[in-house]
Amino acid sequence: MLSRERVAAAFEQRPTDRTPTYQSGFSSRVASALLGREAYVGGGIQQWREARALWQGPEAHREFLERSQRDALELVALLDLDYVRPSYWRLNQKPTRRLDERTFLYGDPDGAYRVMRLDPATELYQVIDRRPPEASTLEELEREVEWAERALPDYSPSAGDFPEITAALQAYPDRAVPGAGIGISLPVNSTAWLVAVAERPDLVGHYLDVQVERAARTAQAMAELGVRCIHGGGDFASNRGPNYSPRAFRELMLPRLRRISDACHRLGLYHMFASDGNLWPVASDLFGASGVDAYYEIDRRAGMDLATLRQRFPRLTLLGNISSHTLHVGARDDVIAETMSCLEAAHEYGGIIVGASNQIVAQTPIENVVAMLEIIRDNR
Repeated sequence: MLSRERVAAAFEQRPTDRTPTYQSGFSSRVASALLGREAYVGGGIQQWREARALWQGPEAHREFLERSQRDALELVALLDLDYVRPSYWRLNQKPTRRLDERTFLYGDPDGAYRVMRLDPATELYQVIDRRPPEASTLEELEREVEWAERALPDYSPSAGDFPEITAALQAYPDRAVPGAGIGISLPVNSTAWLVAVAERPDLVGHYLDVQVERAARTAQAMAELGVRCIHGGGDFASNRGPNYSPRAFRELMLPRLRRISDACHRLGLYHMFASDGNLWPVASDLFGASGVDAYYEIDRRAGMDLATLRQRFPRLTLLGNISSHTLHVGARDDVIAETMSCLEAAHEYGGIIVGASNQIVAQTPIENVVAMLEIIRDNR
């Protein structure tokens, strides 16, 4: 089977000649070790690299984009992945000031701004200062929602707005290339939005409705590109469970997820959902009633395991379940055992694409990554 046929079979719950594979993502350090040179992939470090390139000028930015695209696609070939990650994190906003080698200011230094700094050890590029602070009152959230609603009429994406996906489709016509841009969520770790769930569900509904409409328009552009599956979802849980109640999920999120699923299905696309954490309290709604077709970023440490998921939701396609945490801090034998358990579940139940569920972080021992890759290669 071709890689794209293997992945299609997994989505259609049909047998495959061997287990399809993917990797959620690599830190720059890990990818550099695999490629044998500095790799322009990763999370926050890529955002910092783009800030630096934008600061240096148009030619530097063009070189950044070309190198990032090349490295993301070369990783796919090197690891012989069936499922392509077309690109890594972006932050296409030119900084206003460069405060030092690792720190940039965005916005108006005398008004609204944020300052972001790179931590080379973790490759995180995080906000260290912001004026004004993030919204903390319902009145401030109302203004955010009003702004999002006013901006919605101007959002009209087309296939040409996604050059990284286009490049991946051209580079790998025989592999599966996913689309993106149909996520729906509330801001993670925002107390104000959790208060709004309880006190102003109408406001939350308006905020989510904007995301649904944007997702539907993005899905149309993805269909024009020719992809079959689209990444969506959004983090809303910890290892202890969802950040808001199952009732709130059912009333606020479920009908809107259903609308995104319907929009995708009308276009012949698969709606994929991602979130870390323990999702069992809302699993029946999320993986059944919502019409979601696939689940990725499956958090093994939070109790989300492949075998139980496949047994309860036999039509749900699953991606990942090798824990980034195990790769990061586990012994080599732990990595081998976890990788084998995922492969065994894939062999027994089908409908599973095996790989690391989330970003392989910067401080992960390379020997653990190599062990995972070798076990997958030899036991697919």
